[in-house]
Amino acid sequence: MASNPISNTWSLTKIRIRLAMRNKMFLFFSLLMPMIFLFLFATLWGKGSPEKINFILGGILTLTVMGGFWGLSVQLVSFRELGILRRFRLAPLGSGPMLASSILANFILVVPFVFFEMLVAKYILHMASWGNIPAIFLLVMIGSATFSAFGLVVASVTNTMQETQIINQLIWMVFLFLSGATIPLAVFPGWIQRITLFSPATYLAVGLQSAATNQVVAFEILTEAAALILGLLVAFEISRRIFRWEPEAKVPARAKIWVLAALIPFLAFGAYENYSGRMLKRVSTMMSFIDRPAAGAPAKPETEQ
Repeated sequence: MASNPISNTWSLTKIRIRLAMRNKMFLFFSLLMPMIFLFLFATLWGKGSPEKINFILGGILTLTVMGGFWGLSVQLVSFRELGILRRFRLAPLGSGPMLASSILANFILVVPFVFFEMLVAKYILHMASWGNIPAIFLLVMIGSATFSAFGLVVASVTNTMQETQIINQLIWMVFLFLSGATIPLAVFPGWIQRITLFSPATYLAVGLQSAATNQVVAFEILTEAAALILGLLVAFEISRRIFRWEPEAKVPARAKIWVLAALIPFLAFGAYENYSGRMLKRVSTMMSFIDRPAAGAPAKPETEQ
């Protein structure tokens, strides 16, 4: 009887969800860490301004969506080292359903976390509005799949858990601090802002911040969505081609060059955004919007002539 890829993918997805819920690292990066940042930023920066809570939420949703990048790569390498992937292969299963189930499971797990964070921001931190829900959901769906695929690429090119964690930390620091998710891009010098346009995390962060602050409608984030979708397709194909089931199978050094290919879509979109200035203009507009005095706040005294 022929194997059904769709049925295999769904069966694996259910297994991956159960395993992920037991993974403390996945829960930390997908739920606990974003919630810590949410309350920290709301306390330090969002006082008296519901609009700032909207902007902060956009960055927090970015961290939640990107959390699958770390969790999936570590989990997959752990499965390979423990010989668990070898057992899956005996089913038999192709690498496509195995990798697709990781992406689907991550999305199913991330969505409840996103809704929970939005409820906390609205009813506990008094967020001004819900933002543009269709645009937020679109970016969460695409972004979750894209960063999951990036995690799969890392898992495919690393040979040990230690190597995986080192590479994850380096990439995660770039995603964390040079995307606008934790530090607003508008505070950086212009040349740094232009460099960040080549990072996939920037497209997710700016898109979610724009949607959360109601500065865009769904069709206005098509560029961000297109960049993330292309990144997803390239990263998934790379991870599928160099995927390894056996812990004894080591990836050759030259195969790691494939990782660079996952960045090609963002090199192209980064060049376009540097030329057009569209995204940087949106970043500036958002900062002007959230820096307005809160309703009821005393006006600044005029300078005497």
